[in-house]
Amino acid sequence: MYQAIPYSASRPWPPRPRPAPMVAEASAVADAVAAAERLQVGQQQQPASAAAAVAAREEVRRAVAESPVLVVGRRGCCLSHVVKRLLQGLGVNPAVHEVAGEAELAGIVDGGDVALPAVFVGGRLLGGLDRLMAVHISGELVPILKDAGALWL
Repeated sequence: MYQAIPYSASRPWPPRPRPAPMVAEASAVADAVAAAERLQVGQQQQPASAAAAVAAREEVRRAVAESPVLVVGRRGCCLSHVVKRLLQGLGVNPAVHEVAGEAELAGIVDGGDVALPAVFVGGRLLGGLDRLMAVHISGELVPILKDAGALWL
């Protein structure tokens, strides 16, 4: 039977033998010590990360209140790009706010379940890309945008 050639040149072929058990035990102890140190450092930095999460939520809340149409998504997300292009095709210039994840939207939306990209129109959550497409296909998107003051036609 033939063996497949590995794709990566960085991995040696054939695989290297495993280290002796004593070496493995010493490395396991070193890994455990390093993990304990990371845990202690993480516990010390936890209040700072909680404060950063609260600040990020406040930033998103302020952006929702300031702009008639806001797209909240991850940086480089293709779905955010599709949402933005759809709205631009209708003549709307949406504000785009990039976040690290859904946790930053948790305090803004009542239901709690938010998928990115999230589209806010007139300060209210319209939904994600699927909801935006459904509203657009049904013909209800343009009146919603007019009521929010994002479209003047």
